[in-house]
Amino acid sequence: MELKSLKLTNYRNYADLALDFSEGINVFLGENAQGKTNLLESIYVLALARSHRTSSDKDLIRWQEKEATISGRVKKNISETPLSLHFSNKGKRARVNHLEQSKLSQYIGQLNVILFAPEDLELVKGAPSVRRRFIDMEFGQMNPLYLYNTTQYRRILKDRNAYLKRLQLKQTTDTMFLDVLTSQLVDVGAQVLLARQGFLEKLQKAAQPIHATISNQQETLTLKYQSAVEVNQGTDLETIKSAFESALMRQRPREIMQGSTLVGPHRDDIQFIVNENDVAVFGSQGQQRTTALAIKLAEIDLMQQETGEYPVLLLDDVLSELDANRQTHLLLAIQDKVQTFITAPSLSDVARQLIHEPKVFHVQQGRIDVEEEAQS
Repeated sequence: MELKSLKLTNYRNYADLALDFSEGINVFLGENAQGKTNLLESIYVLALARSHRTSSDKDLIRWQEKEATISGRVKKNISETPLSLHFSNKGKRARVNHLEQSKLSQYIGQLNVILFAPEDLELVKGAPSVRRRFIDMEFGQMNPLYLYNTTQYRRILKDRNAYLKRLQLKQTTDTMFLDVLTSQLVDVGAQVLLARQGFLEKLQKAAQPIHATISNQQETLTLKYQSAVEVNQGTDLETIKSAFESALMRQRPREIMQGSTLVGPHRDDIQFIVNENDVAVFGSQGQQRTTALAIKLAEIDLMQQETGEYPVLLLDDVLSELDANRQTHLLLAIQDKVQTFITAPSLSDVARQLIHEPKVFHVQQGRIDVEEEAQS
């Protein structure tokens, strides 16, 4: 998979921008607050129809403008597909091959991306919500059914929480509707739980050899899904449904008291274990970064296995956060394998030695200059 071109109109600090990219490594160089990250963000948004930096689409529209557009051409195998997103105060419209999509779930997956930014180093030691979002965003690109189920789950969860709040405030005493919502939540939530477990098993298999290589064969990485609903390798859907329903029934008095659903995928977590220790609690910063890097690199191969195409990789100012050893492993892993976009104030000596013929873009105050000759 390759992003051939990108066009921005009234996006962030770009009034009108059109760029063509290399199929290899593309580097955006410039000081902070010049627009490098905005470029990477626009590619991410083009892929996922949402930003990783803001929950408000209005933030994506250039100051004092009323609408913005991101468009690009994506190459898969030998065919090219135009994609576009249009943002306005009326919402957003997504088009694939110039045809408007009625549902975003039909749009997502046309361009698969993996983003690695400094905040992704928080994947290991950050809040559980960071890891849940990681699973949902990455697996959602690979599996349309999972994306649909998580969307449905959030909708039902919202309705169930609203009804629990009514029960808490004694605005109603009828639990029959709660039973209906609980049944719906169990049906969809069990599918989400089963899919997550399967995803983590595949991710662990892909990440373990990478992690072992970066740690010079000194460490073994294991991923463990943590849930109040017991989900293990080989657990079938009906068993998960039964366990989920039982857990909800046990928690019902507390849920009504607190006005909130206390059990389910929205409360779950991932544990990263290195040499039998929880790396988030007992690991050094180096071990935590090695784990995060291994997970991100494993995603590349896993996405290729699941979709038949390598994703586009976005590295947002992450090289400066990695030491020479980890930079080397990262750059060697992606070289001549995936189309990559890198932002950085400057390229380190390690990067300049390892990156073959990058296309370099200099970014200054929203203006882009392309180097005539690639550097090596």
